[in-house]
Amino acid sequence: MTTASLSLEHNLRPSSLSEKAPLILMLHGYGSDENDLFSFASYLPEKYTIVSAKAPYKLQPYGNAWYAINFDANQNKFSDVEQAISSRDKIKGFIVEVISAYNINEQEVTLLGFSQGTILSFATALTYPHLIKNVVGLSGYIDKNMIEFQSKKDYSNLNIYTSHGTMDQVIPVSWAQKTPNVFNDLEIPCDYHEFPSAHGVSQENFISFLEWLKQH
Repeated sequence: MTTASLSLEHNLRPSSLSEKAPLILMLHGYGSDENDLFSFASYLPEKYTIVSAKAPYKLQPYGNAWYAINFDANQNKFSDVEQAISSRDKIKGFIVEVISAYNINEQEVTLLGFSQGTILSFATALTYPHLIKNVVGLSGYIDKNMIEFQSKKDYSNLNIYTSHGTMDQVIPVSWAQKTPNVFNDLEIPCDYHEFPSAHGVSQENFISFLEWLKQH
């Protein structure tokens, strides 16, 4: 089911519940769209309302991004942090819209991101922890430039699952290996897993995060 009535275009799979339902909000990677992660929807528990959002910045010739990735003369990649922060706040506003529009239990919001979507999931959860219960972060890492850290924030509600492929040539696994330390320093529970895969989600990885979701 596709709908564009809210501030971000998105796909929707309604919950099987008649009461307020838990939410999984999917955030795709660079160059993809709302249909990518939504392919997981039929395999996820029916109790969840699943919303897969489309990133706001169009790429040519196709696809979308949460923020631009640019290259300098030496082919070093760098992120457009200003665009990323704008998207982070768009996601925050979109979560509030989704909670209202689709009868969501506001205490049961899970972000499920891949790659750039993971980076934005972490940034959103750490900047607005009161909105998020769980983050499933696949093939991404933490970019502290996109996060507003404040000492008085309450992170006690947050739980993190994050995973990475040991053969990932897009985002080095060494970047992802730093992620648990950031969460541990904030006393946020973090389950980190590595899989013998490239930049993608293997069947073993999918089964792993699905089991984690069932426990959280």
